[in-house]
Amino acid sequence: MLRLKLRLYRALSRLAGLPMVFVIRALFALARWLGPVRAAAAGAAIARAIGPRLPSHRTALKNLRQSFPGKGEAEIAAIALGSWDNLGRTGAEYAHLAEIFDYDPAAAEAGRIEVEGIEHFFGLRDDGKPGLIFSAHLGNWELPAICAARFGLEASAVFRPPNSPAAAQLVQEVRRATMGGLTAAGPGAAFKMQGVVERGGHLGMLVDQHFTRGVVVDFLGQPALVNPLLAKLARHYDCPVHGVRVIRLPGDRFRLELTPGLDLPRDAGGAVDVQGAMQAMTDVIAGWVREHPEQWLWMHRRWRPAMLPKSVSRAPAVPASS
Repeated sequence: MLRLKLRLYRALSRLAGLPMVFVIRALFALARWLGPVRAAAAGAAIARAIGPRLPSHRTALKNLRQSFPGKGEAEIAAIALGSWDNLGRTGAEYAHLAEIFDYDPAAAEAGRIEVEGIEHFFGLRDDGKPGLIFSAHLGNWELPAICAARFGLEASAVFRPPNSPAAAQLVQEVRRATMGGLTAAGPGAAFKMQGVVERGGHLGMLVDQHFTRGVVVDFLGQPALVNPLLAKLARHYDCPVHGVRVIRLPGDRFRLELTPGLDLPRDAGGAVDVQGAMQAMTDVIAGWVREHPEQWLWMHRRWRPAMLPKSVSRAPAVPASS
């Protein structure tokens, strides 16, 4: 009986989601018709109009106030609105990812994309070793995976599917058409990711979201939980770890920046220290966020004090105000 109920629930859920499939695909088709520039502008306008009315906007304001206590309410509100703007643009740009990424190092004129640290990219690609790449929800965070696929870096990107099944299906279709290997976060994902590194490949992962079973790090002056998988892989395989970010520039352009390999902290035995390594990656991301706060995803619950270990102080720290 329980199995029958489960099957009925799944069938009804799929039927209920059918209208949303048509809505999302219609919006995707509209974005394609508008072109990358107009679609991004439309997505930004919609997000700026609707976002501040959603409950997640209160989360964004709370996160900003605790991260930048020196900023006034007007500046906090402007950053939150900019975050919605960036999210709307990123969503609309899904319809044009292949077109947007036009980077050509041999081109006489710059296109929409510029890349800083391309020598580190080519070093990762050609050294014959596995490698790890961490990133954050900044700018259009999908572009680094496209860069890897275009320039022959054997890489697998870890992604979290959207909560909406209709959106998840469409996003996965776009990603598979433009990117290299993909690994969905969830049960069994850790073994797949380890397999990528064992085969000498490269693993890219966004590490700026809450992870319940994670290690504690300081992020913008507050304790937070982060997924330790990249640090554990770095410890086990002793492979290089780089960071990559995307900065949204004026004129519908982007800059991809790949850092040199991080000098990760090690324990007395010379092995990578997992908590220290995740703190080092988090410090890089915190610097990125401070530099372009309006391009980060402030509306998700990054800090969850109630889930921290009892040994960790929940008292608010005082982070830098800029």
